Amino acid sequence: MNKRERVISAFHGRETDHVPVCMWQHVSQRFWNDDDAFAAEQARFFKSTDVDFMKLSGDGFFGWPSPALQGISAAKELYQLEPLGENHPFIRKQIERTKKVVAALNGECVSLYLVFVPLSCIRLVIGYPMMMKLIREDPEAMKHACAAVAEDQKALVRGLIRESGVDGIFYSVQNGEQTRFTAGEYGSWVMPSDRAVLEYANGLSDMNAIHFCAWEEIPNRLEVWKDYRAPVVSWSRFFDMMDIRKAQWHFGCTVWGGFDNRPGSFLYTASRVEIEKETARLIEQGGKRGYILGADCSLHGELPEERIRWVAEAAHRL
Repeated sequence: MNKRERVISAFHGRETDHVPVCMWQHVSQRFWNDDDAFAAEQARFFKSTDVDFMKLSGDGFFGWPSPALQGISAAKELYQLEPLGENHPFIRKQIERTKKVVAALNGECVSLYLVFVPLSCIRLVIGYPMMMKLIREDPEAMKHACAAVAEDQKALVRGLIRESGVDGIFYSVQNGEQTRFTAGEYGSWVMPSDRAVLEYANGLSDMNAIHFCAWEEIPNRLEVWKDYRAPVVSWSRFFDMMDIRKAQWHFGCTVWGGFDNRPGSFLYTASRVEIEKETARLIEQGGKRGYILGADCSLHGELPEERIRWVAEAAHRL
């Protein structure tokens, strides 16, 4: 199998010759304002690490640039938030830059583009404290704002898949920490916009992945996502579920993970021999059907890329 064949098989629950590997880091800010350099850097990382596919970065486009969010202090102001429209530069620039990244990868691998859920797009502008203040002050106002962002996210996803040539999206689902919302609150306030984008993406591609993010390092209320569907789930092994086989059973699809992403953890400190042994242990546990080897979330820039390559090379020998 080549890398594309291997990853497509893994996404569809078929046996693979080797367990695919995909880990990722954010792209340095020095590349954000030069699309050609940004694309070249993503292609360089692919070659340098020997990963099987690429989770493409949205660096430089985090947070929703709606004027309604600037200086916001009251929930009623969220009713002023309306869709930017499919031709807004915030959407078009992501599509055009990603087109260059896909071209730089030259058809050698599957690529998925990072898309945040609507509530996170708002939170990335106003911060968690204000997000929680506004949503508790008037949940309907936040639902209105999230619905507007969801319409733009659909336009982004459509352009990414139909124009840029990505195979699917890496849908980062957040805000599900056990300490943030009750299951009922999440289901009423957050889930509608989450699922609107996800289900639209699933109508365009059968190569999407859901990332149940635990970047706050608090376990997620996993039951609120039980009906979220995609061919692959990227989960936080070190906060939500330690065992790969249990994750495969729980999510009922191919699962993606295995290593802790936090600085100072095993991947950052272990020797090459130790990393190769752990890679073999994880693959033995996950098997060659329904498993992709990765990390809980983004790896920090301080991690030398050669350590990612050690994992990929070990996996390709097994």
